[in-house]
Amino acid sequence: MSSPSKRREMDLMKLMMSDYKVEMINDGMQEFYVDFHGPSESPYHGGVWRIRVELPDAYPYKSPSIGFVNKIYHPNVDEMSGSVCLDVINQTWSPMFDLVNVFEVFLPQLLLYPNPSDPLNGEAAALMMRDRVAYDQRVKEYRERYAKAEEIVAAPDQSSDEELSENESESSDEEVAGKADL
Repeated sequence: MSSPSKRREMDLMKLMMSDYKVEMINDGMQEFYVDFHGPSESPYHGGVWRIRVELPDAYPYKSPSIGFVNKIYHPNVDEMSGSVCLDVINQTWSPMFDLVNVFEVFLPQLLLYPNPSDPLNGEAAALMMRDRVAYDQRVKEYRERYAKAEEIVAAPDQSSDEELSENESESSDEEVAGKADL
């Protein structure tokens, strides 16, 4: 059996050779970003999210840590931190899985089949259970505002802290610094 470091390198190379844009954070192979496109036939289709991936020293025996960098409206994703509540990654991870599985199977399944009964975003879960049409509309609003490919390229390390507003006005960077009152 190969060592965890060899497996890490192999899985990362496999991911880089697939259709995903991968950007290393440091010189090592343990932290990187992956640009993830929302699955078709979902309200996330057309959006691009930057996913931060951290591989533990014991990978693949321990699961990777993944989180959304730019905002996404989903019951199983914490809106502030981007943390993902995904059973396969958090509890039932197996060394048989690899990084390509995360981006081709696990994350698309999460977005296609949200679980509002185990939420990290209670507001999204409640809206989804109460009014699916309004939930889908809110997902699309977030997608349009926070998940544009050109914005990911322009600002790889930052997600917007602005909230969706009723008037959807464009804001400048100067406005963000002065928003202390909620």
